[in-house]
Amino acid sequence: MSLLNKRKNPEKSTGSLIESDRKVLEVIKSKKEMAIWSRDIKKETTLPDPIINKSIKNLLSIGLIKEVAHVQHKGRKHYIGAEFEPSKEITGGSWYVDGNLDIAFIDQLKDLCLKIIRKLKVATADGVYDFFMTNKLTTADCTTQQINEILKSMVLDNMIIDVKSTGLGEYHSIPVGKVCYRCPPGDVSKGPTTGAMVSIPCGVCPRIKQCTPDGLISPSTCVYYTKWLEF
Repeated sequence: MSLLNKRKNPEKSTGSLIESDRKVLEVIKSKKEMAIWSRDIKKETTLPDPIINKSIKNLLSIGLIKEVAHVQHKGRKHYIGAEFEPSKEITGGSWYVDGNLDIAFIDQLKDLCLKIIRKLKVATADGVYDFFMTNKLTTADCTTQQINEILKSMVLDNMIIDVKSTGLGEYHSIPVGKVCYRCPPGDVSKGPTTGAMVSIPCGVCPRIKQCTPDGLISPSTCVYYTKWLEF
């Protein structure tokens, strides 16, 4: 019985479509998840605007296509086959909802990243991402790259600072020279204090590779490192 019903009512049957509707549908489906602008439909079908507009309206009404918002071309109407989901190039990925930047979601991630860095004292982008996944802090499908983008924007907002690992103390588990993040000195809400000693001096030291605990060049004998610790 289910097979009979399936044959009688196939997935949005196109058998009854008129020729112009079918042409428009074929062009739209050929783009798969990339969608297509209504102007480009005209170029590929050579049909006049009134016919294309009518076909799009018909196809939307019977659910064979759907309109999607394009983050880079908000004034243009794009269409996609009903069985496809628009690509990240179209939707903007998890940062966007209906073509608009999801400010609330981004602010939530920034807040969570700040709390993680406060807890860990210092962390790389991978470390923050691993903390997210291990503790299931969000149900969103975030990637390491997205977390990295969030952390970089937080640096620009003066919420955190980026430094390079010395491999010593709090940095012992992070490879020397690797970029990591920590809270700025003082009150985070006021932003970091300006001055030469805000960022750890080791990050820009040309002798960092020769620096060892018991060597001629050592954190214990480095006046700049000592001042930074006291800052």
